[in-house]
Amino acid sequence: MEIRFFGVRGSIAVSGSRIGGNTACVELTSQGHRLILDAGTGIRTLSEIMMREGPPQKATLFFSHLHWDHVQGFPFFTPAYLGSTELMLYGPGANGDQALQSVLSKQMEPPNFPVPLSILRAKMTFGSALHGKPIEVGPFKVTPIDVPHPQGCLAYRVEADGHTFVYATDVELARESLTSEVARYMEGADALVLDAQYTPDEYTGKIGIPKKGWGHSTMVDAAQVAQAVDARRLLLFHHDPAHNDDLVENMAEEARNHFFATEPAREGKRLVLGQAVGA
Repeated sequence: MEIRFFGVRGSIAVSGSRIGGNTACVELTSQGHRLILDAGTGIRTLSEIMMREGPPQKATLFFSHLHWDHVQGFPFFTPAYLGSTELMLYGPGANGDQALQSVLSKQMEPPNFPVPLSILRAKMTFGSALHGKPIEVGPFKVTPIDVPHPQGCLAYRVEADGHTFVYATDVELARESLTSEVARYMEGADALVLDAQYTPDEYTGKIGIPKKGWGHSTMVDAAQVAQAVDARRLLLFHHDPAHNDDLVENMAEEARNHFFATEPAREGKRLVLGQAVGA
């Protein structure tokens, strides 16, 4: 199972960052199958790679939730404009199929965007991702997990090739609030991607207004959760748009005091699960 990060930023895209300025998009591939987690602005770069590979294209997209920074790149996903492309798209929740199709359609309606969703020629099938209900995609077993975030959010546990990857963006989580239900889905992950948007001082309001209840974690909380679930490595995710590269690096350094195998998720980063940490 190979993982590539195309968007690691939260809330809104920024420029001039070595860490990466695009909003959430992560690709997983194995045995010729492709999963895409979220369609933030990072999906545009992924689409360029897919176009260079040439048609036909086939992919399965899983959306954590439908806040704008996780869907806003979809109108720029070029493969969706080709009739040779097949896409399976999972929205979160019992009516996730309808909700996802509605959100993608509305953001492409005038005056928001000049091209409506109906113009897309790809064969698109919409489905619903439900907590605890595994979805099989080729070699992948994808299990959605309800996590705390305003209006709700899904994390995803992805198993393939004897390894486990957990994607948990937009979650307000700490060791003290980690339930046994959430912990068991994160347990033993070879790579854990976890929201770490704030510093503790930002979260509590020592710097700026308090962020408690906003649906995001601190890097210290993320590290302590990774330790508690016995993850193999932690990638801090959903970097705040106000944080420059140095601050993100410093946050990761502090997090390593709580969980050594911590690093910031970086745009362009490639992981092959099973390789040594640091490879």
